Amino acid sequence: MPLTSPRRSALSEQVISELRNQISSGEWPVGSRIPTEPELVERLGVARNTVREAVRALAHNGLLDIRQGSGTYVVATSELAGVMHRRFADADPRHVAELRSTLESSAAKLAAERRTERDLRQLDGLLERREKAWASGDAENFVTVDATFHMAVVAASHNDVMTALYADLGEVLRDWLREDVGQTLTPETHMDHARLVEAIRVQDAEAAASEAAGYPFLCRPELFTDEH
Repeated sequence: MPLTSPRRSALSEQVISELRNQISSGEWPVGSRIPTEPELVERLGVARNTVREAVRALAHNGLLDIRQGSGTYVVATSELAGVMHRRFADADPRHVAELRSTLESSAAKLAAERRTERDLRQLDGLLERREKAWASGDAENFVTVDATFHMAVVAASHNDVMTALYADLGEVLRDWLREDVGQTLTPETHMDHARLVEAIRVQDAEAAASEAAGYPFLCRPELFTDEH
């Protein structure tokens, strides 16, 4: 249905809200290119200037990145995620690894204690998708699926605050993983997450916490060195 409003400012806010919902719902995932301006005009039934204003507002807030000659891309799922991404884009990789280790270890421990059968089905499915993504050799696809898997582990903690914080840090952690994995998938960067899922399944909280805590540093042991 076309969006209508008697006031231009209210209409702009309505369009911004609609575009934000497309992003936060996952309809337009991080890294994807959103529909073109003419497509959005036709879809929303509003003027080109209104669409342009909404896109620029979301770019200013850090959700979108307008790339001349290429299109507009989703770079964060919320305003806070955009702020987090800009704030920590140049952070020390060791500090990012430490944060990831701390959050994922705590979440995995809670997931082992609180997981539901639905959580386990989701983790099993994502674990299978992760292995297929690795076998495909597509590094970016693997990063996306691996990040989704870890998000599901955190969500299985059923701690809404921890889950929201991890989601807001998502693109920072994906950048770290992209750097870790590189352009080409190699045996040295492959990590088997089956033990983590099994620990959560049998509700071994300590084993789940230990498995999750070690992944960032097993991938990049140089982070332990004093030279870094």
